[in-house]
Amino acid sequence: MNPVRLYDYLSQARARLFDWIRPLRQEQYTQEFPFGLHTLRATMIEIALIEWFYGLRLRGDEPPPREDGPISEERQPTFRDLEAIWTELASGTRALLAEIVDWDTPIKWRTSQSGRPIIVLASRGDIAAQMCFHEVHHRAQAMAMLRQLGIAAQDLDYSFYMFQYHRDSIQ
Repeated sequence: MNPVRLYDYLSQARARLFDWIRPLRQEQYTQEFPFGLHTLRATMIEIALIEWFYGLRLRGDEPPPREDGPISEERQPTFRDLEAIWTELASGTRALLAEIVDWDTPIKWRTSQSGRPIIVLASRGDIAAQMCFHEVHHRAQAMAMLRQLGIAAQDLDYSFYMFQYHRDSIQ
């Protein structure tokens, strides 16, 4: 797999998702739903924050605590605020992915899970894959929220964006 190509797909699909979210009123952007992270704002913040977080991991840097990161509901209360910082983040993420040549390089870090210290070991390829799959997972939740708001959020399939389709001239 080509992580840059996968990220290009995410960026294109994300642009369509942004098109659906951008016209929403703030009340809709922060409306509570009984699933996922409960609001579009929380869901979109999560996707962007984790992209930033995994970008640091891919560089071999230790991320600060979540609350000290540059992306949060407090720092980006409106979608317009988030879109601005995410656009900048996306160009950096794509450049980072394009620079990486050894996707098998292991990256190790300490964290905690359920209050217990653990050591995590993952290849750069696995971290990039997790970053992409994490976005797709939460994007599906955002699309479900949009559908409940009456917006037909659909058709963000990889093949629609990345496959080439040609008319078959053989009769």
